[in-house]
Amino acid sequence: MSEIAPRKVRGAIVAGYQFCVTIGLMLASCVDYATKGRTDSGSYRIPMGVQLAWPLVLATGLFLLPESPRYYVKKGDIARAAKSLSDLRSQPEDSEYIQNELAEIVANQEYERSLMPDTTYIGSWAQCFSGSLWVGSSNVRRTILGTSLQMMQQWTGVNFVFYFGTTFFTQLGTISNPFLISLITTLVNVCSTPISFWTVERYGRRTLLIWGALGMFVCELLVAILGTAIPNNTKAVQAMIAFICIYIFFFASTWGPGAWVLIGEIFPLPIRSRGVALSTASNWLWNCIITVITPYLVDTSQANLGAKVFWIWTATCGACVIYAYLLVPETKGLTLEQVDRMLEEVTPRNSAGWRPTTTFAAEAGLTNDRAFNPTEKHEFDHKEV
Repeated sequence: MSEIAPRKVRGAIVAGYQFCVTIGLMLASCVDYATKGRTDSGSYRIPMGVQLAWPLVLATGLFLLPESPRYYVKKGDIARAAKSLSDLRSQPEDSEYIQNELAEIVANQEYERSLMPDTTYIGSWAQCFSGSLWVGSSNVRRTILGTSLQMMQQWTGVNFVFYFGTTFFTQLGTISNPFLISLITTLVNVCSTPISFWTVERYGRRTLLIWGALGMFVCELLVAILGTAIPNNTKAVQAMIAFICIYIFFFASTWGPGAWVLIGEIFPLPIRSRGVALSTASNWLWNCIITVITPYLVDTSQANLGAKVFWIWTATCGACVIYAYLLVPETKGLTLEQVDRMLEEVTPRNSAGWRPTTTFAAEAGLTNDRAFNPTEKHEFDHKEV
């Protein structure tokens, strides 16, 4: 999605992915709520059976999914890349708009290839960990950034509410219908996510993650204080639910889509598919870890933390604030090729003010004074940046 979207709406389009995830969570909650009263095997067979339909839709759609222009450039098929880009932008292949964008993609690919020559399948994965930890644009730094972004997204604690919300709300002792409260939290999640379609492009990725983490930190701190100081109090529980919903609002409009937007933008073309795959694997790894350990934290026969578990999420959200401030770059309004250049030239804290002064196409001689020929072989004169 990042590879095919125009730069000015790329964040909004990728945020649409997270919106679809929230719709899936809401539908799952609706099915659970509808089957909660069953005492036969349908109470779990029906939810599991409904899940089987969506992989069929996904598998069918994958056969119809076109390749991106950057994929064709990576494979050396410039003519098909031009056709793909023309279809995506609704412009003729010989238009100046298409030629300029394609020239920049080709020049960037040649530049990256000069730094990362073609290698074996295993070598292509090893390239994700090449370079120095002290160089902001190195592959290993980008891989760490992508995987840690997804780790921090999980450590916001939001899936504790979605996965164990019903159990947690039951433990609070004053809620008569915990299933309904869980359904309400998923509705808040769905309704809040579309806000990011506008804010991610208006205020930027970095700003959203910093302020989103700060908002979640405050909400979870208040929930932890109320749950510790006034347990089993009806008014306190109502306030806790309110702050949990506000906390979900902050997550859904910032970290939920923001982490996915960034991992699609920070990797160079030669390792983008590998980098995104590793980042996604990190998301599910930490999702699994939190799913496994959380029952032991809140179960009455184990740690029995109850609402005190929010002290943990408060601490992790505080870490998210520091993490976003120190390590997350601003990629708003930049092409994927400009993101590569920005990471080479500035630190994350200075990235919001960075502006491109040249292009890969200009350095390669593929400028507007000469028409870009998709069938011509182009050599890139590598320069240190």
